[in-house]
Amino acid sequence: MQYLWAALGLICVALAVIGIVLPLLPTVPFLLLAAFFFARSSSRLHHWLIAHRTFGPLIQDWQSSGSIRPAAKKAATVSIAAVFGISVLIAVPIYVLAIQAVVLGGVLTFIWTRPNG
Repeated sequence: MQYLWAALGLICVALAVIGIVLPLLPTVPFLLLAAFFFARSSSRLHHWLIAHRTFGPLIQDWQSSGSIRPAAKKAATVSIAAVFGISVLIAVPIYVLAIQAVVLGGVLTFIWTRPNG
């Protein structure tokens, strides 16, 4: 079971890294999942993730206070606006835009109502 947890953690880290460049793929939720999986499989991998220069502070903020740093909130907002803007530019059907507006609006509401890290 330990190897399964570690494999799931590594997959989550890979998805988080991909999410850095793909606006529709979230980064932090995958990092939180990776921390969860690593805590159950490998103290070395868990420590590596928590101590990581880039990823560690985001995870620690969330674990300690459920907070998101203002810079991360701004980056998420810009990414979401870019995705929606691209959808408008490529003229996706109006019902898809409506679904995106509702879902992305909900995501932004969640992000911006979290305390600042």
